[in-house]
Amino acid sequence: MSLTPDHVARALRHLRKSDPVLADVIRRVGAFQLEPRRGRFQSLVRSILAQQISTAVARSMLRKLEARLAPSKLTPVSLGQLSFEDLRAIGLSRQKATYLQDLTEKVVSKTVKLHRVHRLTDEEIIEELIQVKGIGRWTVQMFLIFCLGRPDVFAPDDFGLRSAIQRLYGLPELPKRAEAEEIAAPWRPHSTVASWYLWRSLELAAE
Repeated sequence: MSLTPDHVARALRHLRKSDPVLADVIRRVGAFQLEPRRGRFQSLVRSILAQQISTAVARSMLRKLEARLAPSKLTPVSLGQLSFEDLRAIGLSRQKATYLQDLTEKVVSKTVKLHRVHRLTDEEIIEELIQVKGIGRWTVQMFLIFCLGRPDVFAPDDFGLRSAIQRLYGLPELPKRAEAEEIAAPWRPHSTVASWYLWRSLELAAE
């Protein structure tokens, strides 16, 4: 199941009714806009590249990788043709080069079955993908939201979400995982839409 306009409409009704704080955020932010990214493999590559660096640096790395692969597109087969040294030469750390090689090998060998993840539950997808070095629970949760458009995903370890919760709900410090999950409980089964509005609320605060 993935987000549809009908699901978003139901989610907005539910969130406005169940959480007055979030209802105000929805009013201030406006229309929900999330277009899931195409390309499951490409999305995971981007996630690995983005770890612990700025968005701008991650985009630069992706452009260099795509240029190195040209005229081929970024696919498991084309990436698998690059050596560890090739990946290092375009600026990837040893760790990220290792992670990309492990992802590529597991997808090509079908140890990780990206072609069938749409048939799995969210938790099954998490278990499937954390087999890959460098991919943890948070990375898969972002994949569920931004690539697959799954409707009920909340990542309690996400710093942005915790920061938004702290500010919106007047907490003295960043909430622990359990506290964040308790606050998020009324949002189910529409946690993805709620999460999107929390992230957007941070942009409002910065304006």
